[in-house]
Amino acid sequence: MIFEPSFTRLTVVISSAETHKKGGIPRTRAPTSLASTPHPRPLLSSSPEKGTAMEDEGEIPGASSQRPPQIATLHRPLRCIVKLGGAAVTCKHEIEQIDEENLGPVCSQLRQAMGAGASSAEALGMDWSRRPGIAGIPSVVEFDERAVLNLESVIVVHGAGSFGHFQASRSGVHKGGLDMPIVKAGFVATRISVTSLNLEIVRALAREGIPAVGMPPFPCGWSTCNRNVASAEVSPVTDALNAGFVPVLHGDAVLDNVQGCTILSGDVIIRHLAQQLRPEYVVFLTDVLGVYDRPPTDPDAVLLREIAVQEDGSWSVVKPVIQQMKKEVEITVAAHDTTGGMETKISEAATIARLGINVFITKVGTSHSLRALKGELVNECIDDWLGTAIRPARWAFSIRVAYVLQKPLNLNRAGKSLTVAATANL
Repeated sequence: MIFEPSFTRLTVVISSAETHKKGGIPRTRAPTSLASTPHPRPLLSSSPEKGTAMEDEGEIPGASSQRPPQIATLHRPLRCIVKLGGAAVTCKHEIEQIDEENLGPVCSQLRQAMGAGASSAEALGMDWSRRPGIAGIPSVVEFDERAVLNLESVIVVHGAGSFGHFQASRSGVHKGGLDMPIVKAGFVATRISVTSLNLEIVRALAREGIPAVGMPPFPCGWSTCNRNVASAEVSPVTDALNAGFVPVLHGDAVLDNVQGCTILSGDVIIRHLAQQLRPEYVVFLTDVLGVYDRPPTDPDAVLLREIAVQEDGSWSVVKPVIQQMKKEVEITVAAHDTTGGMETKISEAATIARLGINVFITKVGTSHSLRALKGELVNECIDDWLGTAIRPARWAFSIRVAYVLQKPLNLNRAGKSLTVAATANL
């Protein structure tokens, strides 16, 4: 029998603690509708001529273990792009305050994921700043005695959190108007704030032995036209990757061809990098476990474990099965958040998934984030992982069928319907 997902309609509430920052007045965006959980229905087997030919046992059509081809040239495939949410690595209730309790562990986890399990003790720190608590410069002998670890190719992008948003909101940088003194001053103030955060994150990564280099978008040639990306210069990123560095980008104030200037979100940057460089997967680390059906502060909030993205861009909740929910999507954004908050994050994640790239959203500094960073969830259906997996719909359905039937998963890009030998309750 052939299983094909059918859909009913569902609207859900999507929010994040990141969007409810102290001091900001939440504003409600226009409702957005999501498709609901797909329920498989048995169909009569159709002929091979109609695109539903029988596949070899265990082969899953419509999905691929091979990532889409890269547009930019890299010496080796890009493993993943990691987004450090601003609310996850900064203290959102205090202006320009880093959350050291989260930043340290996430850098350590990234080191473990990049170094195939190597501990930070095996790497020499690369932050040689003369600050209290920073070890001195290692000797040449120490470097010679350490084996060079084969690190995976990774890009890090971080949000601004309590850095930059206040300055941008107060001066109206996101609205443009560089001819006004307050906007020009705010542009400078915003960049001072966000680049200072970038430096601290680069230093935290360097202390773990990760060869991180800061790459602010503004001086690297990123710009917009009417707040849409007009120039996304990735050659500095590819050059750094090919040289063995880890590029660290961030949301930034950039020039705009129409309105003079605006704010470029880190989530938008990730989408363009994914389009150009085709990573195996993308991980968003936030201050909550993932995407919920309503604000996560609501005691009745339900974590949406898996979302499937159709080729036309519509979304479907695959797990859990939520029935008879008739609510409008309520996406709230703090008044001083100039990047769109969770609304932008979900939109960009869905766009990335349409490229055939797995996207995972989970809480920073947890065992769930470590598993996501290591790539354990790619093409897998893991019940004990907490977070939100966003996948192409054809992959999500195929993976769950293989999981239920306990069949080996052999992915290909045939684009045909899945043929299995038994019924399955998904």
